[in-house]
Amino acid sequence: MNVGFCKGCLACTKKDRTEEFSRGEGGNICVVKDDMSSVIQKMHDADVICWATPIYYYEMSAQMKVIIDRGNPLYTSAYHFRDVYMLTSAAEDEPETPQRAIAGLTGWIDCFEHATLRGTVFAGGVNNPGDVSGHPSLQMAYEMGKNC
Repeated sequence: MNVGFCKGCLACTKKDRTEEFSRGEGGNICVVKDDMSSVIQKMHDADVICWATPIYYYEMSAQMKVIIDRGNPLYTSAYHFRDVYMLTSAAEDEPETPQRAIAGLTGWIDCFEHATLRGTVFAGGVNNPGDVSGHPSLQMAYEMGKNC
């Protein structure tokens, strides 16, 4: 998937984009022409958005941040999602490890008046392939998912 950086021009927020999204064309309004148009449309149409990221240097991955930034066209649309969840993993296992990433996502969610962070799950102590096998966070994520 080819995803470029947001240019910060805000051209995508200059008018109400509800009509474009209802036609399935909402993702095409960004001046950056790449594969994000289909992702933006899917985010718009989703009932729930669940973000997942490894924690690098106590923050979300750069890839997740780019997708968050590129979600600007959603601001001026009648987006469907209301509930947002976040799954994180890291080699560190202190409970505060994902807090900066959660704060970053919360900043994005705060821009959507109808959306709420409904839950987070952190898998700490996950550093090597297979470390997550049997991790208690898997059951927590499963239970959280059943309630969506």
